[in-house]
Amino acid sequence: MKALETRALSKTFRVKRKQAGLAGSFRALLKPDWEEKEAVRGIDLDVEAGETVAFLGPNGAGKSTTIKMLTGIMHPTSGKATVLGFVPWKERNSLAYRIGAVFGQKSQLWYHLPPIDSFDLISRIYELNRGDYLARRKDLVDRFELGPYLNTPVRKLSLGERMRCEVAACMLHRPQLLFFDEPTIGLDAVVKQRIRELIRDRNKTEGTTVFLTSHDAGDVEQLCTRAVVIHHGGILLDEPVEKLKREVLSRKTVWLTLPEGSENLDLGELDGAVVAEREGRRYRIAVDLKRTGIEQVLSLLIGRIRIDDVSVEDPPLEEIIQHLYGMRSKGEEVSL
Repeated sequence: MKALETRALSKTFRVKRKQAGLAGSFRALLKPDWEEKEAVRGIDLDVEAGETVAFLGPNGAGKSTTIKMLTGIMHPTSGKATVLGFVPWKERNSLAYRIGAVFGQKSQLWYHLPPIDSFDLISRIYELNRGDYLARRKDLVDRFELGPYLNTPVRKLSLGERMRCEVAACMLHRPQLLFFDEPTIGLDAVVKQRIRELIRDRNKTEGTTVFLTSHDAGDVEQLCTRAVVIHHGGILLDEPVEKLKREVLSRKTVWLTLPEGSENLDLGELDGAVVAEREGRRYRIAVDLKRTGIEQVLSLLIGRIRIDDVSVEDPPLEEIIQHLYGMRSKGEEVSL
């Protein structure tokens, strides 16, 4: 069974064309000049029930616009879509009972109320059986470790605490399909990992389909089995995440901070690792995992020099997408 299906899904906006100078701005105010901007361009997409899909792209690529159409918030300009058998913009109320959504920058919790009150209100909105709701709430509170925050007004929670409550709230009515738009944005590494574990748990135990957008490569690697890359409103790549990891996510960045008075860092004979940037005592080392491993790099460094601080990061997802788009621009086949 397909969780969602789109055919030639497109969205075009009419926007005012900017005019230069004071006189131009005055003319634009009296008689605006409009132009059309194609935000989403002919997307064909199929997602099976139980899949975990990363929907990736740089800012302005059309990710959020696509999610708004798939959740029924926005009507498309042209094309077709069904989500769990419903046409989202025509049957939004019926669809809402079967999906959940978390937007990293927008809250579904009431700002001045504690989460427990928002949970109770959501249970009434979704017309949940009282006994089933209480059992479900207890399960989510225990799994998400929300007990200490339930009676604290949302405005007094940290971002990480609030986001855990947000994810729990969207799961109260047992949705078949979860939409996550940047669920880990602005969170520290520990909270990110906790939220990833919770999402992964719901997918495994309940077969919940996950459709996720993120700028964090860690979200993609740990949560999703498939990656769809969108650029300029159209699909650039649709491949299993394992292939994406082998071919594109094959680089890591090691950040080093050396003690005062240290000599310039020299990696010498180490193949696959280069000093890409230096700022004072801080170095950025680019590591090609196809040629060497992080363990080899760290072993060499620890055995050779004193280190004040070290961290390992994934390359920015924007950099990965730009690399893929560069391949397409040069006429190379973007296929892994």
